[in-house]
Amino acid sequence: MYDPTVARLTYRALLGRRRALILGALPLLLVVIAVAVRGLAGADDQTASDLLGGLALATMVPIIGVIAGTGAIGPEIDDGSVVYLLSKPVKRPTIIFTKLIVAIAVTMVFSALPTFIAGFILNGNGQQIAVAYTVAALVASIAYAALFLLLGTVSRHAVVFGLVYALVWEALFGSLVPGARTLSVQQWSLAVAERVAGGEMVTSDVGLTTATVLLALVTVLATWYAGQKLRSLTLAGEE
Repeated sequence: MYDPTVARLTYRALLGRRRALILGALPLLLVVIAVAVRGLAGADDQTASDLLGGLALATMVPIIGVIAGTGAIGPEIDDGSVVYLLSKPVKRPTIIFTKLIVAIAVTMVFSALPTFIAGFILNGNGQQIAVAYTVAALVASIAYAALFLLLGTVSRHAVVFGLVYALVWEALFGSLVPGARTLSVQQWSLAVAERVAGGEMVTSDVGLTTATVLLALVTVLATWYAGQKLRSLTLAGEE
């Protein structure tokens, strides 16, 4: 199910100079802001939770997911180079699964690691806040990578749609509108983080069991459907 050649080509595409700079900008900004806040306000648990929840989990993680998820396959479809990949004796589900693993890995590295660093800077991991939000970023990375990989297979405007989803639904509605929170990857990952923190600093509107089921369901369905779309793309090309 995992093809090293496909993985190598995908890593090369995602970590090219231009995209790597974009991927690194938000994490760097998060760490810089964390240093500034710590210097100005000192160590404060609530401030750490607010910053990690509002900037890291609600904004940075989904945006990085958009870049990694759509970038894992979207450009190849847009420029037609996917035909070369599809001409190789590699099963279509293997291509999708491999690209998903790469997208997840890239999203995790560029979101979870800086989240932990920022959290440790802000309050030294007091009340397990840094670890809790890091776990949330790791969990969210899986679902976001799957969702945005699917989006990259079905639309030529995947980045635009992905950014609208990330900035409007997750960062705005997912944080502020009660009814929308139930259908937010952010809230599902926060449910896991809440269990890790075990206190009042990290909370979610979704129960842990519901969140776990929804995270798994969205990831599996998005990956499966992306495979189906890639299969139909191959047939269309052959016809």
